[in-house]
Amino acid sequence: MTTTHCPYCSLQCGMRLTAGDRLAGQAAPEVTPWEEFGVNQGALCRKGWTATGLLKHRERLTTPLLRDRASGELRPVSWEEALDVVASRCAELQSAHGADAVAVFGGGGLTNEKSYLLGKFARVALGTSQIDYNGRWCMSSAAAAGARAFGVDRGLPFPLADIEQADVLVLVGSNLAETMPPAARHLARLRENGGKVVVVDPRLTPTGELADEFVQPVPGTDLAVALGLLHLVVAGGFLDEEYVAQRTVGFEAVRDSVTAWWPERVERVSGVPASQLRELARMLGEAERVVVLTARGAEQHATGTDTVLAWINLALALGAPGRPFAGYGCLTGQGNGQGGREHGQKADQLPGYRMIDDPAAREHVAGVWGVVPDSLPGKGRSAYELLDALGTEAGPKAMLVFGSNIVVSAPNARQVSQRLDALDLLVVADIVMSETAARAHVVLPITQWSEEDGTMTNLEGRVIRRKRALTPPRGVRSDLDIIAGLASRLGATADFPTDPATVFEELRRASAGGKADYAGITWERIEEEGGVFWPCPDLTHPGTPRMFAEEFAHPDGRARFHAVEHRGAAEVPDADYPVYLTTGRVLAQYQSGAQTRRVRELPDQGPFVELHPMLAGRIGVAEGEPVRLSTRRGSLRVPVRVVPTIRPDTVFVPFHWVGANLLTNDALDPTSRMPEFKVCAVAVSAP
Repeated sequence: MTTTHCPYCSLQCGMRLTAGDRLAGQAAPEVTPWEEFGVNQGALCRKGWTATGLLKHRERLTTPLLRDRASGELRPVSWEEALDVVASRCAELQSAHGADAVAVFGGGGLTNEKSYLLGKFARVALGTSQIDYNGRWCMSSAAAAGARAFGVDRGLPFPLADIEQADVLVLVGSNLAETMPPAARHLARLRENGGKVVVVDPRLTPTGELADEFVQPVPGTDLAVALGLLHLVVAGGFLDEEYVAQRTVGFEAVRDSVTAWWPERVERVSGVPASQLRELARMLGEAERVVVLTARGAEQHATGTDTVLAWINLALALGAPGRPFAGYGCLTGQGNGQGGREHGQKADQLPGYRMIDDPAAREHVAGVWGVVPDSLPGKGRSAYELLDALGTEAGPKAMLVFGSNIVVSAPNARQVSQRLDALDLLVVADIVMSETAARAHVVLPITQWSEEDGTMTNLEGRVIRRKRALTPPRGVRSDLDIIAGLASRLGATADFPTDPATVFEELRRASAGGKADYAGITWERIEEEGGVFWPCPDLTHPGTPRMFAEEFAHPDGRARFHAVEHRGAAEVPDADYPVYLTTGRVLAQYQSGAQTRRVRELPDQGPFVELHPMLAGRIGVAEGEPVRLSTRRGSLRVPVRVVPTIRPDTVFVPFHWVGANLLTNDALDPTSRMPEFKVCAVAVSAP
């Protein structure tokens, strides 16, 4: 029996795995509860309980595949041939077009060790600046806002269970009950303790049904709602003046900026009644402990960073951040969305959450890697900008993809697919033939979560152990083995270990002194303490479950207010595309669905669209009938679900299947470079 963690969302729920009994006909190991792990206390969602369903799946890849130039078909090859081809083609393309001719694209599900070594590989073995990852599409807007407001980005600066003691919890753009069900128990306990739950969402989701107050704005107007609430907090005398004076700077500009956002104006922009705004502001102002949590619904916008800053402004005005059982946090989505960006997958960052254009950061990391600081490349393109440049004259000619199914998950997916097809070399490391792997020139089969050791960092900043419980099938290798094999063939002189424990020890040294400092975290401590919260700068440090109690991470110890303005969505409905489209998740599926769509026990009914009865009546369609959704980027034919839980001016499509992201807008947030997944204009018609 092995204690480990679920392979899916950022909760990283603890579980036990017991090897299956072949004599009893158990082909896969059994998942059993691990009650002692505090995050989920033995609870799992249906995805967690069925997480072993892919381990022995008939579609599991177990041999490298190389696309035959004559036939165009993928054929099995040895690992030596596959890695030789990849390394030689990368070297040829870099010789002809420069170091940035080869790009690397990572994933928010990779372990800390893989994320770290992948960033090192890109910058040392390839010498390319062109590396980013799909976590850019997860919480980059919240990360940018948190860094600007608090001086550091950690999704939750307190343990998730702290919300149970809040007087009011505000969830903005989060469907917690479906996306991470074990966390929903915290909402129930909060209410049992007398607290109130507020949910802000264009859809009345299962999370909204748990709320004491449900706020249903027009998609893309969460920022206006936050501005209006801060206006009312100030006007109602609820401003925590002592906190603002002692622990923050910049409030006067924010006070002036929200003066014009009276409730009736907010109602005209957002559709949220002025009376509801007044009631909510009073609830927040009279509460002693307020927690504000944002998620993708608020963040995946071209104004995502400003939207998060507006909600942080509200939390600061109420004196919440840094106080017990209060504050602001972001609900990270992917399993290692937090750790994945801390150690080098993002185009602008080095390990320890260091910025790549900081000379001191470059010197420290180069010293750990044994290279000259000037040899490290500078900042590269962000995720979507990188994909949009593939195969162009000035863009990369090759890309190596680890842990991401870009064809399904990228916005404006038709354009992205065309760019992938324009590459001279596409290499995909995956466990199954995903939609992206199917377009690759080389496909490399890799180990799964229960077949490898490593660490993950969950949404709380808690570093945990992923343990090997099973022997991987013959023919597959870990990402670390692939990275090391390619680095050797490319002539890299730096060390690229394949042992995860060795990689973690190097990561500790590389992160030392950075904002995300893991220097005091060891695998043994993680085991003994049930996870260790960063920052943890040395072995005697207890870790940091709760941040900002004494000071914020800016040099003067104060948090920053930032004046922001509502600009609206990059694309709004018009005569040709008269309805709002928003996207999101459903309970049984995860991310691009490459894993969950193949698990037999998880219901897979395919893509659909939710319409309000008024809109369905106007179009003349009924439950189960097909409609065509058309945007300026593409179209999709899907069956209808008629529900009263969505706004009449809005439709919803889940993104776990090919289709939703054929429609979405690739407009980018100017700060975080987050695409605007959550709102665009769509036409809905009977096919």
